[in-house]
Amino acid sequence: MNNVIPDNISKHTNVYDVLEERGFIEQTTDAEAIRELLGKEKIRFYIGFDPTADCLHVGHFMQVIIMMYMQKFGHTPIVLIGEGTGFVGDPSGRTDMRLLMEPETIRNNSNKFKTLFEKFLDFDEEWMYTPGEGVEGKGSGNKTPEKGKAICVNNLSWLYPLRYIDFIRDVGTHFSVNSMLRAECFKTRLEREGGLSFFEFNYMLMQSYDFMVMARDIGCKMQFGGNDQWSNLIGGVELTRRKLGMQVFAMTFALLTTSDGRKMGKTQKGALWLGADRTSPYEFFQYWRNVDDADINKCLRMLTFLPMEEVNRLSSLEGAEINKAKEVLAFEITKLVHGEEEAQKALEGARAAFGGGQSTENMPTTAMKAAEFEGEGVGVVNLIKSLSLVTSNADGFRTIEQGGLLINDEKITDAKMNVTSDMFKDGKLIIRKGKKKYHVVELV
Repeated sequence: MNNVIPDNISKHTNVYDVLEERGFIEQTTDAEAIRELLGKEKIRFYIGFDPTADCLHVGHFMQVIIMMYMQKFGHTPIVLIGEGTGFVGDPSGRTDMRLLMEPETIRNNSNKFKTLFEKFLDFDEEWMYTPGEGVEGKGSGNKTPEKGKAICVNNLSWLYPLRYIDFIRDVGTHFSVNSMLRAECFKTRLEREGGLSFFEFNYMLMQSYDFMVMARDIGCKMQFGGNDQWSNLIGGVELTRRKLGMQVFAMTFALLTTSDGRKMGKTQKGALWLGADRTSPYEFFQYWRNVDDADINKCLRMLTFLPMEEVNRLSSLEGAEINKAKEVLAFEITKLVHGEEEAQKALEGARAAFGGGQSTENMPTTAMKAAEFEGEGVGVVNLIKSLSLVTSNADGFRTIEQGGLLINDEKITDAKMNVTSDMFKDGKLIIRKGKKKYHVVELV
């Protein structure tokens, strides 16, 4: 997949400079040493992904982009599937404890993650890792990873067999509770009612141990993560130094947020998923087509592989011209995630919608039984709520009162009206919320 990154992505030859130019780098353990390392060696590095769902979302995509850049410049990505840490759940950035998942769910999610990563990274499918015995036992890979290929590990393979007393004795003794309590990932939770459970407190030790294991067993020299992971990454760097006498490095990246600080990638339906069965290519396209003007530069820099000259040109457009930049942004991201054919379909569907056309081919569509709309039909507010166009009845009433709902291009003014079968044209009903959000109901 690395051929999707053009050779002219940057004038720089050191990937550190490329990541800095694109605005990714937030914190590092030693910026000068890391830049030198990435310039003179082709290293193995890792990013961990806990299988909290059976699909990747936009937050994961930021991390995938980083791995793609690193692979493009000759470094070896290690994708760590956190099936082991998934049993606990990362408390970082959480205001409450994560819901515990059943082992079967965690395993199912883990299996699906690897398949999803294969859309973006080239893997050495023959490479396999065998763990050692106990906390101190050294594991190994069965071969040297093929040049230019990524490798995948699952931390359940070394975490699950551990004896807890051995782990706490050999790893826990290297962690200061006072220092852990000062970590940003714990501060918020400690100030809230309910606090932080001892169960979650183990997470930092487990993630730190992951880094040490991979440094010892397969020569991993760096860990990357979101900025909310800084304390966990530092824990791994320090544990590796104390236990192995090895110097390893850590780098965090800015989280994908809007200009006013909100986390990007949230929709009324929840997360913006990378799977077409969870978020359709059209909906995915529309999300990026509708970003605020102030966020265009950041999104083009971080989520596309357009050269910086083009990024700066597009984001400097003004007035109505800025919509051209948004269209390019939406197309490029959708192409990366869903392929060029789906991106083109989404583009054509969006243009038809914005242009007042009635092409429904690429609009989000929900099939409903014709019998539901016979007789009195379905209340309009209940209908748009069921389609996730609004979040609640109150939101539905408010949308209609403000003139923001159209059905078949006719403005709806009565929030108590019913949608009936005679309103459908050729078995379809086109609903529009605001200027840009379309949904089709199709009778079956």
